[in-house]
Amino acid sequence: MQDKKDLIIESTTLWDFPRQNYGKTAHGDNKYNGVTPAFIIWNLLQRYTEEGDLVVDPMCGSGTTIDVAKELKRKVIGFDLNIVRNDVIKNDSRNIPLKDNSADFVFIDSPYSNNITYSNDERCIGKISCESIKFYDELEKVIVEIARILKPNKVMSWVIADQWIKKKFTATGFLLWQRLEKYFEPMDIVCITRHNQTSNTSLWHNRARRFNFYLRGFKYLFIMKKNK
Repeated sequence: MQDKKDLIIESTTLWDFPRQNYGKTAHGDNKYNGVTPAFIIWNLLQRYTEEGDLVVDPMCGSGTTIDVAKELKRKVIGFDLNIVRNDVIKNDSRNIPLKDNSADFVFIDSPYSNNITYSNDERCIGKISCESIKFYDELEKVIVEIARILKPNKVMSWVIADQWIKKKFTATGFLLWQRLEKYFEPMDIVCITRHNQTSNTSLWHNRARRFNFYLRGFKYLFIMKKNK
């Protein structure tokens, strides 16, 4: 496991994190469905925030953003429909209870489709397939809220992945990008390599070669800025 003193800010658009955590202190829960690698958040906060800034995560899951932000002396508010710890506020990300232009940075690692059970709450966007336009319509409601609470000239970042299931490919990332461009100025796209997905086994690699399809090897990290 990488020690904190060895952490270096990423300098390319290919990020490769073999583990969810860094250092000896836990950041979130590495057993949580869809948990975000802590070093992603560490990198983003190092680049786009300063001590005392307010960081908001509308879908914070097991609280990785909260733990990293506090460690870096940022203020932080984490919301989620599925509450697994007492410092997460139960809330639907389509209606964030914060004032306009109040956040210095927003990070979100949203559902990519209905492939993972995130919550038993019927409002969960993760119950909608990314093959449906409704999935993007609901995510756009989240986008509108992020644009509302984010201060002008501040940055937001969104993690998403494409889907290949039942011989059908869905360019989830591109479809979300089209919605994001309506509200934010693109800054960059980072590819995050995937190590721990359940399909990363010899069985699935052999199936991918035999039946001529590709396993998902990366996630998108969209980095965008609010101009007004």
